Amino acid sequence: MKDLLTIFDLTKADLEALIKRALELKQAYKRGERYTPLSGKTLVLIFDKASTRTRVSFEAGMNQLGGASVFLSSADSQVGRGEPVKDTARVISGYADGVVVRTFGHEIVEEFAKFSTIPTINGLTDEHHPCQILADVMTIVEKKGLQENFAGLGELKVSWIGDGNNMANSWIEASALCGFELSIACPSGYCPDKGLVSFAKERGANLKICVGVEEAAGNADVLNTDVWASMGQESEDAERRKDFEGFQINKELLELAKPDAMVLHCLPAHRGEEITGDVIDGKNSAVWDQAENRLHIQKAILEKLLT
Repeated sequence: MKDLLTIFDLTKADLEALIKRALELKQAYKRGERYTPLSGKTLVLIFDKASTRTRVSFEAGMNQLGGASVFLSSADSQVGRGEPVKDTARVISGYADGVVVRTFGHEIVEEFAKFSTIPTINGLTDEHHPCQILADVMTIVEKKGLQENFAGLGELKVSWIGDGNNMANSWIEASALCGFELSIACPSGYCPDKGLVSFAKERGANLKICVGVEEAAGNADVLNTDVWASMGQESEDAERRKDFEGFQINKELLELAKPDAMVLHCLPAHRGEEITGDVIDGKNSAVWDQAENRLHIQKAILEKLLT
């Protein structure tokens, strides 16, 4: 594996190995152990979209592994002034050992990987967010005690409530690798891409597109959501608020899930819209563990691709 652009770039064994390694790295970090396999290596982050967790987790992770990082926003790089992606990819390949690209169209990160001779990591596109999903599955494994029994993922029901966006797409791919039941509830017109759904089902995904949130949340082990309007969709905010009314994770919906159901949100959250404050701060929430685990899964990804 040279690049990580989507979850489907991984095999089931790859995914399990990354999560196991991330959990080991997390425990070593908690013990204060210093581990620097990336000493002398450089990671470049090229971001066309704003970021808190992705940027900080990759920069901190690279630093903790002994390497260095260089951050470029669209205002800082020549890509923002029209330099072809393939030219930038070739140039960065001569300077660094790996690159994280966070951008809009998925075709951009695909082109970057095609012309780059160093590992390319998708830090988020409009279609996929693999690093976030790896952290999410890691959190489920960790909190559900499945470190020694990844097959237990196949016994879980994961519920996705909200937009059929890049997060939903990556969850669909993860369901094919991990075997869990994925129940998706989206407003009409906001469902995930039918082609991806069909392809994932061919690869073994256990998917159910539900007509309502109650069906999706019923007896769920994990309740999961994201903002209603993602970056680049700000002009649709008012329309989406109306269309997504009722697609909220709140106390009433949580009561339909299993008593020990986990609540996940990739953040940032718009409290009072897709999720209520009492749920995100409540006893079922694993949101802060989920955010912390971005650091450790990024370290596992970097170790895998850059060593």
